[in-house]
Amino acid sequence: MESALPLFGAALGAGMFALAAGFGIGKIGSAAMDAIARQPEAAGKIQGAALVMAGLVEGAALFSFLIQLLIWTK
Repeated sequence: MESALPLFGAALGAGMFALAAGFGIGKIGSAAMDAIARQPEAAGKIQGAALVMAGLVEGAALFSFLIQLLIWTK
């Protein structure tokens, strides 16, 4: 019988990365809205940069989830 510790670690890691990604994307959105409120003429550039940053955060979260899934299925 195998230990449940790796499964617990994988589940805990996936949950932590999901929370971190949620907070990161929320912070990006909040900062983008503040910047657009200060400089409405730069809204297009700010929005584009925020979408790229959110995509990078989401990609990192997906990568970490896949690593956790590989650990869980091992």
